[in-house]
Amino acid sequence: MSAPATPPAATTASTTGRILPNRLQSPLARALRSWEALLLVVFVLVFAINSFASPYFLNAWNLSDATFNFTEKAMIAFAMAMLIIAGEIDLSVASIIALASTAMGLAMTAGAGVPVLVLVGLGTGLLCGVVNGVLVARMGLPSIVVTIGTMSLFRGISYIILGDQAFTGYPKGFGYFGQGYVWWVFSFELVLFAVLAVAFYLLLHKSTFGRAVYAIGNNATAAQFSGIRVARVRFLLFLLTGLMSGVAAVCLTSRLGSTRPSIATGMELEVVTMVVLGGISILGGSGTIPGVVLAALIMGLVTFGFGLLNVPGIVMSIFLGLLLISVIAVPRLLRRK
Repeated sequence: MSAPATPPAATTASTTGRILPNRLQSPLARALRSWEALLLVVFVLVFAINSFASPYFLNAWNLSDATFNFTEKAMIAFAMAMLIIAGEIDLSVASIIALASTAMGLAMTAGAGVPVLVLVGLGTGLLCGVVNGVLVARMGLPSIVVTIGTMSLFRGISYIILGDQAFTGYPKGFGYFGQGYVWWVFSFELVLFAVLAVAFYLLLHKSTFGRAVYAIGNNATAAQFSGIRVARVRFLLFLLTGLMSGVAAVCLTSRLGSTRPSIATGMELEVVTMVVLGGISILGGSGTIPGVVLAALIMGLVTFGFGLLNVPGIVMSIFLGLLLISVIAVPRLLRRK
């Protein structure tokens, strides 16, 4: 009995009729077959549909306001993408925003100025990241269990401090982070989103640290034996996610002008949806920052379009849930077929 044949490498038909392995295709051909190319097509379609669906969509100021639907979540999604690529997850990001916002409110009542408020928000986010990092990277606990626990812990602290009350009366200059504009129609949050997108692209795709993240996500044991300090990388990723949650807390609190313990409730679902829609494998090891950027733009346009059409919020929640299930299930079903 002969041995089974070795399965052939992935192939595709060339313009001359020959079958070429994927590795021999041109960079342009590979780009056109990528998940990012599909997201770009979806983005164009969503933009076109919104343009026809509402006469108020193609307005520079309205489009600028539409960016508030995704920028704060996308800031966290960049860090979350790296964390998921490394095989971990952080479900406490929305609760970190609540705790950071509460800490800023306490500092405001103590008479702190704008620079101190920003430092308090960022520092609280970083501290929460340290807590998650120690429990997961140093103690070896499962990240999904740890962050579900800290999700309740961090928001619970906010409720203990505030109860049914709210912090209001932030300094006038503090409102710039969530409501200000840098160049005419470009909001500060949009500019910060663009800067962070470039920074995370360089960190993930052009640095040794980024290569270590991919290696850990593909095989943590092999990465450990190859000399990568796996625990340290994971710890830094949780710190980074906490820090970006602190940045989002500053922007969101500034935009709302108040702090309540219920702030950002449910945002973790939207962040994870954005990351997975961007092509980041929920199992780790693959995905890109450009994909997350496109996913953020698509979700922002969809949410803004629903708002212009007066679609109820519960319908948006249903849509997000179905979208999350679809982007996980559809690729697997196609691979099986």
